Amino acid sequence: MQRSADTAWTLTDGRAGNVRQAEALAAALGLEATAHVLRARAPWRWWAPRRVAGEAHAFGAGFMRERGTPPRWAIGCGRHAALATRLLRGPGTLAVQVLDPRIDPRHWDAVVVPAHDRVRGANVVTLLGSLHPVDDAWLAHGRAAFATFSALARPRVALLVGAPSAHWRSDDAALLRAIGHVAAAVREAGGSVLATASRRTPDAVREALPDALHAVPHVAWRDLRDGANPYGGLLGWADAIACTPDSVNMLSEACATHAPVFALDADATQGRVGAFVATLRARGRVATGGDAWLAAARAGAQWFPLRETARVAAELHARLG
Repeated sequence: MQRSADTAWTLTDGRAGNVRQAEALAAALGLEATAHVLRARAPWRWWAPRRVAGEAHAFGAGFMRERGTPPRWAIGCGRHAALATRLLRGPGTLAVQVLDPRIDPRHWDAVVVPAHDRVRGANVVTLLGSLHPVDDAWLAHGRAAFATFSALARPRVALLVGAPSAHWRSDDAALLRAIGHVAAAVREAGGSVLATASRRTPDAVREALPDALHAVPHVAWRDLRDGANPYGGLLGWADAIACTPDSVNMLSEACATHAPVFALDADATQGRVGAFVATLRARGRVATGGDAWLAAARAGAQWFPLRETARVAAELHARLG
């Protein structure tokens, strides 16, 4: 069976963060990728990524047919995808799993995990943060797609609003207060706010976002009611970024820009996300208190971007060929 050396399947459960990481890695590897969204059926989903009897039927007949002509690379992200990459691994197919599969990494050709996870092994590649597509070309594309943002007053502060989580204990009222603090500081600086909600943002906060920013020039994107998601434009035009510290992906992408980054109420983080925030603080890449980050933006300061995806791809090429 002949395979092209530059083809890949990305395998995920459809969650945005998992899709983004798998696709970013495939692109950095220079692969022509086909996306597969998979959800393991019962009972196999209960055991994934462990292999049990009848596992070939875990993802249905369609996956079984396509499995007959597998790609050169199978890149999975998420626990269910880890079972799929295990099933695809074989002669001529390299299985790469992103995030801790919760079992021994030897079952894959390579496992890519954040450094704040504990999994280690001879075939484990670690990175600071998460995989993502943000680089200078991506940011330039965002600026071009949302060129009207250039007319907003500087410093332009991108405000990325996530949601309270198990790793960031907060509530709607505290989140709105933090947004109000950012708005007041930016107003004092004579700048503007470019805000976006995420899929996780509580409805009450999402709906209150425009009102919370009414005193400062702003763009507030809640969902598709407000048009296309301007996320790329927000990061591309930002002189500074303020974001909730609930998501390693969101913090990683904010820190991949040249802008100073402020994490809202970062002292409330814990667990793996808390460890990541602590590392960013220790490196001076994220501010967690005061308004020094905004003063730096006003002064035109630029930070060294945190970009691990290209390095991880190069390491995989070196290891796997």
